[in-house]
Amino acid sequence: MSSTPLRIALRCLAPTVLGCCLGACGFRLAGSTALPAVLAKPYLQLKDPYTDFSRDFERQLQASGAQLQPVPAGATATIEVTRDTVEQRTLSVSASNIPTEYLLIYTVTFEVRGPDKLLLAPQTLTQQQDYSFAENAVLAKEHEADVLREQMARNLVAIAIRRLDRVK
Repeated sequence: MSSTPLRIALRCLAPTVLGCCLGACGFRLAGSTALPAVLAKPYLQLKDPYTDFSRDFERQLQASGAQLQPVPAGATATIEVTRDTVEQRTLSVSASNIPTEYLLIYTVTFEVRGPDKLLLAPQTLTQQQDYSFAENAVLAKEHEADVLREQMARNLVAIAIRRLDRVK
């Protein structure tokens, strides 16, 4: 079966038409939320720049069009992350007193300050997830905890970005 010029043209044109239709209805790709003008050039003050939340938050801000400023002086606003913690609690233990289930709790607190006023009061976001633990699969369970922590951080970043969208 050979392709006619009409079929080739339709195959090339279809993605363009679909893209125009999606753009016209307000569709945006995930993670591409446009931030308010006051957050166009924010200074990001992180408690720890190497956490899962901090790295992903910085990436998402840039993906949303923010031009992060290296110093507060030239910034339109300051986003300050005052808390970024992961806590692990034991939920259950075996008869021989070995943990069999843990709870991971990821908590983040941030606020947004403009040059002369508080734009967004401190926001505390928390995600928690439990997971089982097996003594004979320590490496696999540690990897599972890492994956859960990274996913919780991504969820918290998505929530934080949506909250930043409300800043006026």
